[in-house]
Amino acid sequence: MNNTERGTQTFIPVFDGHNDVLLQLWEQHRQNPEQAFLQGPASGQMDLPRCQQAGFAGGLFAAWVPSPRFDAASVPDPQIDARFLLEGTQKHPDFSPTPSFESARDTTLAMMAFLLRIEQQSQGAVKICRSAADIRGALASKALAVVMHIEGAEGIDPDLYTLDVLYEMGLRTLGPVWSRPNIFGHGVPFKFNTSPDFGPGLTDLGVKLVQACNRKRILIDLSHLNEQGFWDVAKHSDAPLVASHSNAFALCAQSRNLTDKQLAAIKETQGFVGVNFATPFLREDGKNSPDTGTEDYLRHLDYLVEKLGEDHVGFGSDFDGAPMAPFMRDVSGLPVLIEAMRKSGYGEPLIAKIAHQNWINVLERTWGE
Repeated sequence: MNNTERGTQTFIPVFDGHNDVLLQLWEQHRQNPEQAFLQGPASGQMDLPRCQQAGFAGGLFAAWVPSPRFDAASVPDPQIDARFLLEGTQKHPDFSPTPSFESARDTTLAMMAFLLRIEQQSQGAVKICRSAADIRGALASKALAVVMHIEGAEGIDPDLYTLDVLYEMGLRTLGPVWSRPNIFGHGVPFKFNTSPDFGPGLTDLGVKLVQACNRKRILIDLSHLNEQGFWDVAKHSDAPLVASHSNAFALCAQSRNLTDKQLAAIKETQGFVGVNFATPFLREDGKNSPDTGTEDYLRHLDYLVEKLGEDHVGFGSDFDGAPMAPFMRDVSGLPVLIEAMRKSGYGEPLIAKIAHQNWINVLERTWGE
């Protein structure tokens, strides 16, 4: 796969494992999301012009439903699933409220429709990809390769009818939970110096969802599951274990990061981890600090390559969804990180693997096409 030329610079194409640009479009540009993304400037860290300038060639575009604002006086609230408000109307201290199925379904479908409309209006500059061949074709033609993803399955019903609809729309990867409980399982909170071993894992419906995803060859994303949920997926899934945007717990004791035992299980299944660019998940002190630099990113890359092998690590930026280092203020920071990899001793073949090849390969192993 050739490098991408932008002006006088040549960038290695980046296929990235996670962004929340749909959330930004939903919250800031709902009246005309297509124009905001295709023409820019969008309010957050990504739009098509900036992606093209930075060599951002594609990735998993997440539909994530924001947590409803909690007000005890308003419960019952149709936007909140009251089953997950512990002790009646008391908010759980470690989790934000879980949206109701109806509100989550409507928001998820709307965000997926954004992507359909963006593709339709892009004149070939954006391609929704349903296979690894689609991704490779999009990168070869310099179209933005978009994979539909949902982060937290609150918009999927117990009978999984919505899953069938989303699959036909183009959904190919799915995280059963975000960091809050739902009918499919329990998430891991955002806590520093806390183990990811935090409560129960998948529910019976969660096992049913995993098995349905296996049949459809939908990738199951482990990044927001707690540790028990991780092991439940490992037990019931026949697909590679993938965490789209997580880091190493041994280097940053953030509950969202992965332990060495989890990394060993991912390696055993020929799975994958995408390095999360969020500063609190990178730094040893777990802080969101402007002192964060490329060395913090490289520390996790080095460690994950050591633990998983060079074919099983890539990027899972979390653009538009997390605080990042000053040099990574938006997608324009990607060439800075790649240049830092070069200076640190990463050769061009390994950089190409981490930048895009490993993601495409694990999707191909999961999708079977």
